[in-house]
Parts: sequence; C-alpha cells; structure tokens
Amino acid sequence: MIIGIPKESFSGEKRVAASPKSVTALIKMGFEVQIEQQAGFEANFSNEAYQEEGATIVDTATAWKADLVLKVNAANDDEIKLLKAGATIVSFVAPAQNEDYLKTMAAANINVLAMDAVPRISRAQALDALSSMANIAGYRAVIEASHHFSRFFSGQITAAGKIPPAKVMVIGAGVAGLAAIGAAGSLGAIVRAFDTRIEVKEQIESMGGTFLELDYEEETDSSDGYAKEMSKAFIDAEMALFMEQAKEVDIIITTAMIPGKPAPKLITADMVKAMHPGSIIVDLAALGGGNCELTEPGEAVVKHDVTIIGFTDLPSRLPQQSSQLYSTNLTNMMKLLSPEADGTIELNFDDEVIRGMTVVKEGEITWPPPPIKVSAAPPPKAAPVKEVVEEKEPSNTGKNITMLIAAGLFGWLGSVAPDGFMSHFTVF
Repeated sequence: MIIGIPKESFSGEKRVAASPKSVTALIKMGFEVQIEQQAGFEANFSNEAYQEEGATIVDTATAWKADLVLKVNAANDDEIKLLKAGATIVSFVAPAQNEDYLKTMAAANINVLAMDAVPRISRAQALDALSSMANIAGYRAVIEASHHFSRFFSGQITAAGKIPPAKVMVIGAGVAGLAAIGAAGSLGAIVRAFDTRIEVKEQIESMGGTFLELDYEEETDSSDGYAKEMSKAFIDAEMALFMEQAKEVDIIITTAMIPGKPAPKLITADMVKAMHPGSIIVDLAALGGGNCELTEPGEAVVKHDVTIIGFTDLPSRLPQQSSQLYSTNLTNMMKLLSPEADGTIELNFDDEVIRGMTVVKEGEITWPPPPIKVSAAPPPKAAPVKEVVEEKEPSNTGKNITMLIAAGLFGWLGSVAPDGFMSHFTVF
C-alpha cells in the first residue's frame, strides 16, 4: 500500500504528519511513502531529508491519491475531492462537532480514523496524540506568557533591591496544565494550580506547584478519563476562589475543556478587572470558545490593562517538536493497523482501540463507538488452606538404644575394674 503525506493547508498550520524518522519506520513495515513537495518545510524537514529515508517526493494530486493518507487536520472540501473511493484518511477530526464532515466522507466511501478519538486506556497511550499536543501547548503557554510579561518570572536580588517572583495560577491539571506548572516553576515563578479532581493534588505538588483546594466536596470522577461538568454550587465555590486568586496572581493559564461541549467560562470580566495592570491570561481553551469571557480566539488582546492570549495554534508554534511527536503517534497506530508489518492495513473492529478511532468505515458512520467494556474483576482468590501437620508422639527408640549402650559400657567397665571400684555404685 501507498501512504501519502500531503502538505497541511489550514491557515497558519506548520506541522506535518511525518518526520524523516517515521518514514523509516513506515517503510520497514512494508509501505511505500509519498511526501508532497515541501510538506515538511515549515517543520524544518527538507525534501532531501525524506528522500534519504526512502520516501518519494510527489505533487499534491499524487499524495492525495494514496491508499492511506496521514494528516494533521481534517481534509477540506477541495481535498476530499482528490481522495479515491475506498481510501483511508487519518487525522484530527473532532467527530462530535463535525457531523457534516462524517456524512460527506461516508458518501464518498472514505474510511476515516480520528486521532482525537483514541480511547483513554493504557494500551492506547502510545497513540494518544491529544496528550502529545497538550504537553506542547502547556509548555508553549508559559513561553507566550513570559514573552508578554514585563517582569522577571524568578525572584531577583539586584543593586536596586529585591524583586519578588511572579505568581502563576494554572486552572486544570491535565497534561497541558501539568506541563505549564512544570515550565513556570522551572523559570522560578510561584505556581498555584486548581483542578476539580482532588486526586491530582500529588501530581501538582510533584511538579512544584501548590494545590488550591475548595471547602466543598463533590464527586468528580468520570468514566472517560476527563474532568466532568460540576454542579452549580461547586462552580460558585470555584468562581469565588478564582476571584480571590485573580487579585493576587500575575499570570493565569486556563486549560479546562469538556469533550464535545463549549469550554466552560471560568474567568469573568470582573476577575480580569481585578487583576494587576500588566497581568497575563493565556487561554488554552480558546478553540472551544475560551475559559475567559474576554478571550478572542486566535488573537492576543489587551483589555482592562490585562493581556489575554487566545492563540489556537500553540503546538504549531513548535512545529518540529510537534511533528516529531505526532508522527510517532501515527507510527504506533500503524503498528495496530498492520500487525503483520506486511504493507497492508485492516480496520479490525475486534480491537477496541481501532474501533474507537474509526468514525467512518465502508460508507457508514461508526461514531460514536460503543462504550469500552471493562472486564469484571476476577473473583478473589480463596484463602490458602493451612496444611495441618499431625503431631506424632515422640518415639522412645532413640532413648532405649542409648540406655542399652550405657548398660553395656557399665558392664564392660565392671569386668575390668578392681574389686573395690564397683562398691562405689552399690552403697546406699
């Protein structure tokens, strides 16, 4: 089979779905790899680098006519027309929000696998492109904040006196949040973090942050590995906490997202007004509408003397690193699609990972997938039966033999000893 890697057409997108290293792995699995001319240019991967690993450089139409197309973003209408019937395309899709896209692909008989629909199970961690990109976004959020912040992150002692460290609050301690906590802490800032899940407290503290707790208890577990929507009472309590923190901190980084729904509004205009002039907000949920009421997706704006950064392309601002991680996720996915490494793929619905990712198959929409069945816990092992050792009465055999030997020695001694010697044993 031929794998095609087209150049990304989405405005501002600098990532590419294959690195030279991943091309090597795909060819070893028996596939022929075709890269569109200059597809990796923005990620600092040259045509020559791909060719050295065995790929063929082709034009746009040829890359799209491949049996299997690997992309970062979903195909647009013009690109869909270039795909051949029966082909398979793998990319980020956001299937819950793109029903029309799924219908179009089903009508065109195109198989679609969504990299943002990888099940949250241990076996699928190597394919989890959302986590890979979130890690980069969290790190980059701190870099963007430091670029716009007009002070040091770390405390300094100078000839002009002592400068206090910046105070950073991170909302959400998922992959992006933890990456932001680590990056801000490494720059010397005082980092505080909040998450609805109390179980992430240790993770926050292990990254050097302080966990902000609410004086309110509510069940926060969800079945899909993501944070769930909370009750109004809980939200009111956390909003009071955020207002209190907004008056103190210099930088707020928000990461709260609910799959398939608009991002929750956590930072109000009043909170922005309460922040110090020159403060920074980085809204990682901007693509979903933003966690801040004043966020403008894709833009960095100043409102009430606070810079609000709503960039939606943070992973693409580190294009080489993002492409390396994403292409590794895709390579790991290919190992599932082609377990025999024979240059062919199979959409095996008996594999829960492949089933979860496949949103269109052979003209039918297969989204959403059935819930992943969690195997019942094995019955507890029976308590080991303690072996009962029958206690036997001690044997007198050894004692009797000892007495016989002693009597024999005593008799022999009496036969050879003087007459007066034995009288010592017979006087009472």
